[in-house]
Amino acid sequence: MANIREIAKLANVSVSTVSRVLNKHPYVAEEKRLAVMQAIEKLDYIQNINAVHLSRGKTKTVGVMLPYVNHPYFSSLLEGIGEEALKHEYGLHLFQTAYDPDKEIEALAKMKMRMVDGMIILSRKSSWSKMEEYCLSMPAVICEKLDHPSVSAVFIDHYKAFRQGLDHLLSKGYRRIGYCIARRTGTNSNLRYQAFSEGLAEQNIAVTEDWIFDRCLGIEDGERVARQLYGMAERPDALLVSSDQVAAGIIAEWSKLGLRIPGDLAVLSFDNHPISRALQITTMDLPVNEMGKTAFRLFLERLTSGQVKQMEAEAALIERKTV
Repeated sequence: MANIREIAKLANVSVSTVSRVLNKHPYVAEEKRLAVMQAIEKLDYIQNINAVHLSRGKTKTVGVMLPYVNHPYFSSLLEGIGEEALKHEYGLHLFQTAYDPDKEIEALAKMKMRMVDGMIILSRKSSWSKMEEYCLSMPAVICEKLDHPSVSAVFIDHYKAFRQGLDHLLSKGYRRIGYCIARRTGTNSNLRYQAFSEGLAEQNIAVTEDWIFDRCLGIEDGERVARQLYGMAERPDALLVSSDQVAAGIIAEWSKLGLRIPGDLAVLSFDNHPISRALQITTMDLPVNEMGKTAFRLFLERLTSGQVKQMEAEAALIERKTV
């Protein structure tokens, strides 16, 4: 296997010039750069990337911890991270956890072992007390509101966004309101429940636990919720749904059952995914793609300068035809 001394000899340049070309140093004469590249091609040279990482102290990859790859919310975040990472010639190392705390800690341990330069955490089940040691040892960014001075974060205030959606339903005269979420526990889920219960309490409306549906991730879950609602003696007249995909399933199945949206059931969703435009779903626009880009920029700032920032992404109501 060829080495850089052989490349230097064939290109008639110094070893240091070959090194600068391999490391994309900007100050190399064009004719020398071309000679090195031709020698590399002729000798079929493959750079030992592990050696490069050891010499630089960086892997040029960032870890991304997420529960599911195929969930629209997380895939949109991931797309934003990927777009920004590409601009800076960074690769992504995905750690899919399915909300398994052991998998989450395993991913963070790999960060601590410097298999990646840092970690962007999209969602978690583990308590912060278990994660703190790892997140303070390396550059970490978390996509939730976190009151910690040494950890960068970009977040949507899920209390504020859920409350805004609820207040919109209340302003339209709805009083029998339920909601659909992915899981009942977790930082953001707790904030949503708090917003929901406090908003109803201000109107002297009790929470009906039977109208809270969890394990709602995709279209088929929305279909399940619609069938459950259809079989109830007492049904809500409106639903807050934490995913446009779930909302689409509810609307499709509700129509099959011969019921009307919003006549028999109003639906207000979250994400402003393209499917919400196609089905004219009233939704809260969550700037998730831009959050992903911001998360990567925060990681890079933390890595290069040690700077810590916490930034909020604002949600906005998009009124369409399901309320």
